[in-house]
Amino acid sequence: MALQKTLSLLLLLLLTLLGLGLVQPSYGQDRMHQRFLRQHVDPNGAGGNDGYCNIMMQRRKMTSHHCKHFNTFIHENIWNIRSICSTTNIQCKNGKMNCHEGVMHVTDCRETGSSKAPNCRYRAMTSTRRVVIACEGNPEVPVHFDR
Repeated sequence: MALQKTLSLLLLLLLTLLGLGLVQPSYGQDRMHQRFLRQHVDPNGAGGNDGYCNIMMQRRKMTSHHCKHFNTFIHENIWNIRSICSTTNIQCKNGKMNCHEGVMHVTDCRETGSSKAPNCRYRAMTSTRRVVIACEGNPEVPVHFDR
């Protein structure tokens, strides 16, 4: 009886540890997805001018400690962006094969080089161009802007 109770407790402990191991990666993936949304998605913005970049980079907390040199904002709804994840896998800059490409309306913000955080200054360039994003999870969601 005592042996059966001990085995049951060990099995419960093992299942709990396995469950915690399964939850952790999805939490990390969700964190990366939320960071992707904060840094790269602005569905309601039109972009287009330097003022847009200066304000958005500050609002999205990319100028707090240092000036992020380059960032792209995608002006599409999240469902259009997520649909890129269902296209054919291509190689990312880091060599992984979890990148996908699509054409999106974007604003590229490039730091001028003459500013200091938190008052960073940017040049804007708006275009419709090919973007490459990394996707992870099940279902796959965007987690990194590759290029």
